[in-house]
Amino acid sequence: MRRLGDLEAEIMDRLWLWQRPASVREVVDDINLGRRVAYTTVMTVADILHRKGWLRREKSGRAWIYEAVRSREEYTAALMQDALGDSQDRKATLLRFVERMSHEDVEALDAALRAARPGHGADADADADAPGSGR
Repeated sequence: MRRLGDLEAEIMDRLWLWQRPASVREVVDDINLGRRVAYTTVMTVADILHRKGWLRREKSGRAWIYEAVRSREEYTAALMQDALGDSQDRKATLLRFVERMSHEDVEALDAALRAARPGHGADADADADAPGSGR
């Protein structure tokens, strides 16, 4: 998966932050608070994001309303997976990555790994606490 371009990322950031569909006009107006960008430029990039499968759109009057299809977390995870895929030695790459993580991130990773293991996730913990489970 390719990294989003600068304007693509700006558009997606707003839609992820707002967590709702938005028009190109809303996105342009918000971007223009910090820097100037043409309406047609944002419209073109939003259309590209739609064709790439990042946005869904629906007609509202004469304008398109765009909504994120994938979450920021899905995007970030795909980037991480691609970076890992470039490695010749995945184990060493993961070790170097973890060595650079904060204590809080290591704890979050540990919790994610526990949740991802079959029979060890939140459902398994709830089953273990159920009456008659012996726990």
